[in-house]
Amino acid sequence: MAKYFSSGYLLGEFELFSPTHIAVLLILALLNVLIVWWQRRAERPSVRRGFRYALAAFLILQEVSYNLWHLANGTWSVGSTLPLHLCGAAILLCAVMLVNDSYALYEITYFWGFGGAIQALLTPDSTYGFPHYRFFQVFLSHGAIVTASVYMTFVVGYRPTLRSIWKTFLITNAYTGVIALFNWAVGGNYLFICHKPETPSLLDVLGPWPWYLISLEVVGVAFFFVFYAPFGIADLRRAWQAARANRKRLLS
Repeated sequence: MAKYFSSGYLLGEFELFSPTHIAVLLILALLNVLIVWWQRRAERPSVRRGFRYALAAFLILQEVSYNLWHLANGTWSVGSTLPLHLCGAAILLCAVMLVNDSYALYEITYFWGFGGAIQALLTPDSTYGFPHYRFFQVFLSHGAIVTASVYMTFVVGYRPTLRSIWKTFLITNAYTGVIALFNWAVGGNYLFICHKPETPSLLDVLGPWPWYLISLEVVGVAFFFVFYAPFGIADLRRAWQAARANRKRLLS
């Protein structure tokens, strides 16, 4: 069994959008649909609370297992293994959000979850193929981030606002500044500030360093508005219907 956990045994390289990759994405999507269906029909608050706590525990435990795996293989490093990438930070924030039912954290994790974790699921920063431990860890960890956002949106009923976009944008930039200093201090590359990841990603089409960092700002805000769009359109539709109803009342 050791070969499934060894850093030197890949069990085959990961192939982007291979049948296995696509199958995992479909399975994760189906799981989210089933979780929402089950939890929205749960009548007892304890069932929903229990699921939130279980998901929070899973997020933390998989992060612990990731660090233990690096320690076991002698690859743990303060410059690369801490949960300081956007998705690593989102894991911790999602766990706190789920336990405390926090809307303030939801505003951030909604955009980090859908924007960052979905991108990570589509283009994972990993070369480990199925059925290596890291293959499962990458997809389960990022999938759980998405599930946390999906749950709070479609089960709890939270939703982002326009203010949430700019709040998340400012917090993300402040966090990036702090991590840039940390990278400089420890020689790390968290948030891929110093160079692009070795595996294919969205950054490959955003220009060379450091220009891709500026391009990423624009792309990030664009993605924020895309993920806000369904709620914005619904708000405009309700406002239009209300105005139409008021005109009818005035004319009647």
